Amino acid sequence: MTGRRALLRGALGAVLVAAGAAGCDSRESGAGPGGTGTASPTALPATTAWRPDATDVAPEVKLRAVRLVEALGAWSAGGGGPDRARERLAALGLPAGLAAQAGALRPPADRAALQVVYAQYGGITDDAASVLVVCRQWTRTGTGPVVPGGTTVDVRLTRSRPDPTVTALHPAAPVRPAADLSATARQVLADRRVVLPPAAEADVRGGGVHDSVLRTMLRLGRTYRLDVSVLRSGHPRNVFDTDRPSDHPPGRAFDVWAIDGRAVAAPRTPRALVEAFMRAAADAGSYNVGGPVALPGGLFFSDATHHDHVHVGFDR
Repeated sequence: MTGRRALLRGALGAVLVAAGAAGCDSRESGAGPGGTGTASPTALPATTAWRPDATDVAPEVKLRAVRLVEALGAWSAGGGGPDRARERLAALGLPAGLAAQAGALRPPADRAALQVVYAQYGGITDDAASVLVVCRQWTRTGTGPVVPGGTTVDVRLTRSRPDPTVTALHPAAPVRPAADLSATARQVLADRRVVLPPAAEADVRGGGVHDSVLRTMLRLGRTYRLDVSVLRSGHPRNVFDTDRPSDHPPGRAFDVWAIDGRAVAAPRTPRALVEAFMRAAADAGSYNVGGPVALPGGLFFSDATHHDHVHVGFDR
């Protein structure tokens, strides 16, 4: 196993160097372009390449999904059309036809920059995977202002050899703001200790997130800074590789990829921090808490999918 890990790290390093700077990274919570700072009104922000850890369950799978999203969601002047998008995919050895599934990743604009905040598993088995690529995006048309945006993309892959094969992508559909938000929803949107990426923020503004989720995020935010990856939008409708409905689409679950600025999956993140957070989520009323640690008790679970985040679900 040690030899295989070393070989994987070496191969992954070579791939990442070759990947260049077309991509995205926000390893520290809220840092850099992936954070919540304001962009210049005239210049697109610089972005950096997001890199999976070599210790990940399947880093090559995440890298493939991220490179696809980067290629579709960022372009220079003249690169916004479907033909240019197909060319960028083909240059990476990705199916050019996937450009037709880009959806919210290709808003009408002359130029675009994209920063991946995080890539987490929506599910992974021996032969297939769902990678949820959470990203921020900035667009500009002509001499107009830079418009911030972003989405979450459910990228489906088969774990083929030598490289994973992307079979489909499902960008989150835009969510319309609700005419009237609950006080709890407004509190979450104002809480700087609950960090929401664009699709998750839109979910809250749309009024479709259950109050049990909103109250729990606020309660956990009193003790921890939590970086949320997914609420409703962008998550698979069913628990991956099953016919069981997920708690995410009805607005009864949230996922956290970083606690107090420490990525759940990072080898240096103290296990005690993750365990304490998982127990606090259960104490707040969650009936189903998943993560990288198998805690005793019927409320908790752990598997390969939840190696990289903590899932907090509610049954009502």
